[in-house]
Amino acid sequence: MRGLDTNVLLRYLAADDPEQSPVARQLVASAEREGEILYINFVVLCELVWNLRGKRFGLAPAEIARVIEELLASPVIEVQGRDLVRAALRSFTTGRGDFADHLLGEVNRRAGCSETVTFDSALDGDEAFALLSDRYPPHNPPLLTLNEPPA
Repeated sequence: MRGLDTNVLLRYLAADDPEQSPVARQLVASAEREGEILYINFVVLCELVWNLRGKRFGLAPAEIARVIEELLASPVIEVQGRDLVRAALRSFTTGRGDFADHLLGEVNRRAGCSETVTFDSALDGDEAFALLSDRYPPHNPPLLTLNEPPA
């Protein structure tokens, strides 16, 4: 089994690069012939969706879900947490927020979390998320302050 980086997966799916796309397609064809599995993890899926939604491709959530469902159905592709990905796809296509948000929410739910707290107002109203608001006033100094130089 070999893992795929997002750029290889994108070149395979989009066939948009005259040099890299044929090489990526040959890799997949070779894996099919040899019975090898190509692995896609959560990070690669999130990067893939981010690229597919971006200016270059501009795909809608339903179109992205179709692409990922095709990957899930491929005999040569193993996707990390298939059931988690399918659940995240359902909420991504019907809800608000990014695919990464919905995948994170699903991973947390399966880990036993009652909800995922967030400042992302796009997720307000989604049953998997709770908008963190001023109902929790600060009471301790932060664990890490990124805007101050170390002492």
